[in-house]
Amino acid sequence: MQEQVSNVGSQVKQTIATLMTTAFGLIAALAWNEAIKAIINEFFSKGSGITGLLVYAVIITIIAVVATLIIGWALGKPPVQEVRIVE
Repeated sequence: MQEQVSNVGSQVKQTIATLMTTAFGLIAALAWNEAIKAIINEFFSKGSGITGLLVYAVIITIIAVVATLIIGWALGKPPVQEVRIVE
């Protein structure tokens, strides 16, 4: 019984740490979002809304892909995991 209580406490701590890390990640993402928008607004006129949004979407996609590859590499995991179906 004591071991189960200790295990639950450990899981709660791990969950809180994960939530806090995710929250800081969200704050960082929102900061980058505003920074990238400001940079795009510097290079495109106010009348080119769709073009600016497309450029923004492409830049964000490239950053997300590169970041995912770097994180996977840093953790020693392959970027694409092989899926095997076991019968």
